[in-house]
Amino acid sequence: MIKFFEIMNIRCIFADMKNRTYYMDIKKTVFALVVSVLLSSCASEYLIEGNSSVSRLDGRMLFMKIPSGDEMISVDSAEVVHGLFRMQGEVDTPKVAALYMDEQSIMPLVMEQGNIQIQIDNARIIVSGTPLNDKLYEFVRQKNSLDDRAYEVERMESRLIMDGESIDAVEVKIKEEREKLSKELDGLVKSFIQENYENVLGPGVFMMLCNGFPYPLLTPLIEDIVGNAPEAFQNNPYVKEYMEAARENMKNLETDL
Repeated sequence: MIKFFEIMNIRCIFADMKNRTYYMDIKKTVFALVVSVLLSSCASEYLIEGNSSVSRLDGRMLFMKIPSGDEMISVDSAEVVHGLFRMQGEVDTPKVAALYMDEQSIMPLVMEQGNIQIQIDNARIIVSGTPLNDKLYEFVRQKNSLDDRAYEVERMESRLIMDGESIDAVEVKIKEEREKLSKELDGLVKSFIQENYENVLGPGVFMMLCNGFPYPLLTPLIEDIVGNAPEAFQNNPYVKEYMEAARENMKNLETDL
């Protein structure tokens, strides 16, 4: 800050002031203004414009929440009026967030600079308009496609039995399809997190993956993702906390055996 004052020639302004207290008050005021300008220049503006055709959302309040320790805290909100809602504010760095109605999580998204478009209907939810949200929802699209295929596999089981195939043959075929889909899903998740180790999407999707477990545990996929990750990812607070808890749980399980 000294160099900044020298460039602005602040010292010559105060040179003839006899009252030192007055001098210090003005200097503090100038310093506060400079800091305020610098901080505001670091913040990025976001605009969220949503469109919903889901009737039960109309008239309801939606809340944007971000993780904070073990809680999700609200940082923005809007009422859905005639299917439309809007949020606007500033964010210092991109943050993984979730849109909530009451205590129910509706969808994940990234709070980042730019105009974020949200479309909600009974069939799907799409977030677009900013780089990280475009990436996230391309991943969501691919995962939903695999989920649809998994649903079809479960339906195929009963259909094959009704068509006269033996139960043993059906079980073998279904097992093969399940294993194939499981490998595809693991590959999709792994590659996405690896491609986004250096931004909030990597830890964010890792968090979503781990939330699917009943308690923190280590799987080959988890160990592969974290073991090959850069130091910044491994030291992410959530990743670090999860891995410590999972390793402790695995030790306890081995002891019980």
